[in-house]
Amino acid sequence: MEDVSDPPFRALCKENGADVVYTEFISSEGLIRDAAKSVQKLDIYEKERPVGIQIFGANLDSMLQSVDIVEKSKPDIIDINFGCPVKKVVCKGAGAGILKDIPLMVKLSAEMVKRTSLPITVKTRLGWDHNSIKIVEVAERLQDVGVAAISIHGRTRAQMYKGDADWKPIAAVKNNPRMQIPVFGNGDVNSPERAQEMRDAYGLDGAMIGRASIGNPWFFNQVKTYLKTGVHAAAPSMEERVTAARRHLQMSLDWKGEVLGVLETRRHYTNYFKGIPNFKEYRTRMVTANDSADVFATFDAVLEKWGDYQFA
Repeated sequence: MEDVSDPPFRALCKENGADVVYTEFISSEGLIRDAAKSVQKLDIYEKERPVGIQIFGANLDSMLQSVDIVEKSKPDIIDINFGCPVKKVVCKGAGAGILKDIPLMVKLSAEMVKRTSLPITVKTRLGWDHNSIKIVEVAERLQDVGVAAISIHGRTRAQMYKGDADWKPIAAVKNNPRMQIPVFGNGDVNSPERAQEMRDAYGLDGAMIGRASIGNPWFFNQVKTYLKTGVHAAAPSMEERVTAARRHLQMSLDWKGEVLGVLETRRHYTNYFKGIPNFKEYRTRMVTANDSADVFATFDAVLEKWGDYQFA
């Protein structure tokens, strides 16, 4: 969720029912070098709590130094990303790259647990590839060194984001009689029904939701409404969508400035206004404008033209 799960977006998700939010993942090497982009990602606010700061890396000394730096931001959780499949992360042995070296994964986790009184949690994948899936054993070993919870994406690194997420191995972790810590599922939770399936059919303690929330912060309340009532919540109206998009952009401008504020909210607009017929011209204007005034003007035009549009 790099360049997605920033404070403006987390605020919207929190307002719309997310129980716990996480920062974008932060490079441990960037933190110890005091890289501006990495340090900025440490910004968290009281209204977000409980909030976790997620870090990644493969060097023990760097990871331990990053824990000391992260602690100063006073998060509720420190999460280790052992799951990112992106080549530039994996080639350094970090993210999902560490799935090739499970002993190092366990050692890093153990030493980070010792370094702080904050809960250390882990996000990971099933394995490096289909032939190396040992997630039941890996999860047990992480629990044994003090990891407080584990979130598992139901794909291997080799799969990237292709094919369907397989939740059966995650359920096997949860059903291991030795496991006592919470086990969360991740991957393809893209509807309230899928969230219910993850809870009821697979027995998991919760769902970590990423891509389904991009441009759709209402997803969390939609899931909660369905789990509680069995009925789908009404889709947000056009006015609600435009209001959220305007607030999102304004908060981004306030936090990142004009250039990045405009650039890094673009990926959300397709989903904010998904399903509207003949919308291409307006979407193009939103995602190509370099001036925030032009984006705000496009929002106004959308509301004027489609204010009464009924979403399914």
